[in-house]
Amino acid sequence: MTEHGEGGPVIIAVCGKGGVGKTTFSALMARVLAEDTSARVLAIDADPAGGLGFSLGFEVPRTLDDIRLELISQMEEGSKESPEDVRMRMDYRVAQSLAERDNMAFMSIGRPEGEGCYCRVNSLLRDILTSLAAGFDYVVIDGEAGIEQVNRRVMEGVTHLVMVSDLSMKGLRVVANLKEVADRMVHYSGAGLIVNRIHSGESTLNLQVPPGIHVIGTIPESDTLRRLDMDGISMTQMPEGPVLDQVRHSLEKLTGIPRRSFQI
Repeated sequence: MTEHGEGGPVIIAVCGKGGVGKTTFSALMARVLAEDTSARVLAIDADPAGGLGFSLGFEVPRTLDDIRLELISQMEEGSKESPEDVRMRMDYRVAQSLAERDNMAFMSIGRPEGEGCYCRVNSLLRDILTSLAAGFDYVVIDGEAGIEQVNRRVMEGVTHLVMVSDLSMKGLRVVANLKEVADRMVHYSGAGLIVNRIHSGESTLNLQVPPGIHVIGTIPESDTLRRLDMDGISMTQMPEGPVLDQVRHSLEKLTGIPRRSFQI
């Protein structure tokens, strides 16, 4: 068991402007957390664009949205199942949608809610996700740039929020908007900013960080990381070095859990 206590899983949502390295950071964070072999880690891809499974080397058997649409179709065909039977069947299908390797599991949310948006179904899936997360020590959610849609399914139980940006003003403006929305919609206990792709010689001292947001880590530009990404190699293969050191440092600042807990 990890050192974060008895109060339930640490659920970390990662958000940021598209293209700033959000998914890569999510994958690296899941990899670092899973280094503690006594801990169970669940990685959730909540970005409709996908990518987290690929970055972690997982195949996606079925998305949560696939399951949702299957249930809606059966309801529209006049299924007479009791609520208890529906819940049991959904629990089974969600469990079957998990891809697992060692002490890490992966799930994809799928495309955004659209056709057949049934409140009863969405509420049921949210409850199942909450129940599923309780079986893990850490949950990492790779969210979309805007968290309004994600909030309805997976954001309610978030304990920590990570916003990722590069040095661009555009990326930092997205971060400011995310923080404003999150303060209204998510009851998190900690939040922080990761500044990604810092080149040698660049400094964050003059970075115009939005008020109320604290920098918890800076990830250096890495040729190794870029090659892994270009070659489609899982981030679990990232060798030790400054990048992983910064991920561990960021996790310690965000959660208060000692960095040694995230190492082999």
